[in-house]
Amino acid sequence: MANKTYSLAHTKWMCKYHIVFIPKYRRKVIYGQYREDLKEILKTLCKYKGVEIIEGHLMVDHVHMLVAIPPRLAVADFMGYLKGKSALMMFDRHANLRYKFGNRRFWAEGYYVSTVGLNEATIKKYIRDQERADIAMDKLSVKEYEDPFK
Repeated sequence: MANKTYSLAHTKWMCKYHIVFIPKYRRKVIYGQYREDLKEILKTLCKYKGVEIIEGHLMVDHVHMLVAIPPRLAVADFMGYLKGKSALMMFDRHANLRYKFGNRRFWAEGYYVSTVGLNEATIKKYIRDQERADIAMDKLSVKEYEDPFK
C-alpha cells in the first residue's frame, strides 16, 4: 500500500499527510459516546470530500490521522472544513458540550501536518503505538503532588 497511487481525470497522485489536532484548551473530552460519534463524523466528512483515512486514532485529548488528500484540495481548506463541520455536528448531537466550549468552538486553532512520502509504515506504527506509549510514560513518572498552599 505504500506505493498505491490514486487517479483523477488526467492525474496520478500520492499525497499523504499525517495530521494532528486537539480540542479547545486540550480538554480530555474524546471518550465514550463522544469518541464513537466523533469517529463516525470524521469518517463521513472525509468520504464527502474524497479523502481516504489510511490510519487514525482518537486519543483522549487529540486526534491523529494519516490521510490521502486529492491534489485538488488544499490541506488548509480540508482542515477548515473538517474541523468546522465536525464541531457543528458534535454540538448538534451533544448539546451539553456548549456549556464546556461555548461559541461552537470544539477544536483549538491550528493543527500539525506533515507530508508522509514513502515512510508510511513508520507513521502508521507511530499512530498505533501512541496511546500505549502515553500510558507507559504515565506509569513511569514518579510525580509527587504537593499542596501548593502549605
